[in-house]
Amino acid sequence: MSVHPSPVPAIGATVEVGVVPVDATLAPTVRRLRVTAAQRPFVGDAGFNLDDALRDPLSDAMAILAGGQVIGFYRLDRAPNAVTGRALAQPHLGLRAFLVDHRQQGRGLGTRAVRACCDDAARRHPRHRLLALTVNCRNHAAIATYRRAGFEDSGELFHGGDAGPQHLLLYRLTGHPHDPSPDLPQAPAR
Repeated sequence: MSVHPSPVPAIGATVEVGVVPVDATLAPTVRRLRVTAAQRPFVGDAGFNLDDALRDPLSDAMAILAGGQVIGFYRLDRAPNAVTGRALAQPHLGLRAFLVDHRQQGRGLGTRAVRACCDDAARRHPRHRLLALTVNCRNHAAIATYRRAGFEDSGELFHGGDAGPQHLLLYRLTGHPHDPSPDLPQAPAR
């Protein structure tokens, strides 16, 4: 499990934030996770996303834990065209359906969870160089969380989603000497 200590604001103690694959014991708790009504168009339903990930042999259904308790979920997609609909210059994983339960938000756990996700993805999927995600342009809180965790905006926008245009954000998982460039891929010139 990739773990990142995070202070709990109310009591000043430290809680470990980590990620693990969803198994039969964690699945019922993941299904009960909820986001606010305003966040739902961006993320959808945790149970639906979990079932969809479990059906897909190229996906990893992942639980986010804080202090040993399930507080969130995400899906890693290993398809070559994950998230972007096309291959990138370097092998990438897609990060999809990332959510922290609404009752756990506002405690600084989201950024720690994204960092744990990135660490885990790099460790478990060493041939992949990038983690790619799209985030709705109106989802300012999520954009800020991903940026704090080290994601960079590619400059590319995706149009056509149900909730509107989305930024393509990228995170370098590894720094292998054989990577073609130290720079993240950029959007094509317009």
